[in-house]
Amino acid sequence: MTTTPTLPLNDGSRLPAVGLGTYPMTDDEAATAVAGALRMGYRLVDTAAKYGNEVGVGRGIAASGVPRAEVLVTSKVRGADQGYEETLRACEQTRRDLGLEYLDLYLIHWPLPRVDKYVDTWRALVQLRADGLVRSIGVSNFTAAQLDRLVAETGVTPSVNQVELHPGLPQAELLAAHAERGILTQAWSPLGRRRLLDHPAIVEAAGNHGVSPGQVVLSWHHQRGVLPIPKSADPARQRENLDIFRFALHEPEMERITAIAGPRYGGDPDEHEEF
Repeated sequence: MTTTPTLPLNDGSRLPAVGLGTYPMTDDEAATAVAGALRMGYRLVDTAAKYGNEVGVGRGIAASGVPRAEVLVTSKVRGADQGYEETLRACEQTRRDLGLEYLDLYLIHWPLPRVDKYVDTWRALVQLRADGLVRSIGVSNFTAAQLDRLVAETGVTPSVNQVELHPGLPQAELLAAHAERGILTQAWSPLGRRRLLDHPAIVEAAGNHGVSPGQVVLSWHHQRGVLPIPKSADPARQRENLDIFRFALHEPEMERITAIAGPRYGGDPDEHEEF
């Protein structure tokens, strides 16, 4: 079993420095992948109502044999459930589907600025935390301006912002904004859909350290203070993704990887609509 370091949140909690993503697994795929990953040493599992696999994730947690107190579970409010009362009901359904009494981290999946309900949704998350149904609260795919609006209107700063982040989209400005506000950055699609792993800067660093290109990219995240959430249902790749803490990239390697130019694969937070 691999021991994973942890990263602090602004609410006093801590999260493992790498997690297991589950999109777009089915319930059956998620049940198998989550159970195996937890037995392997993963302790942070990421899902969302929108993924349609919360039941499977819950089955995997139950089948793993790992005590509930050792597993940190993240889920997200989908766009169709935004709003204060709607979010309270959505969290209840998510906990029921997962078979859990509480969530360790609950996020707003997308801001949906046209709908303009994310502040009320955030107030619901604050209430869920006060009620003990959620341990930590945060957001996903928010811009710095949207984060500031949450704080201005509620006085509560998110603990986490989970965003698309990979060597092709290093998000330097947003990382700096998070650091100023005490928000932990999580990365979805941290390997850039594996489309950048043959880039010379990554391949060269992998050769220098005797590791895989994927491990290089995940280490690059970790050394930037980012918590990556790679998705894999393959046990060998899960093990590889967890084994990134025994080497460190040199600063020139970090700089070359950060300079890789690539596309944004997901939506623009100012325009994307997810329901």
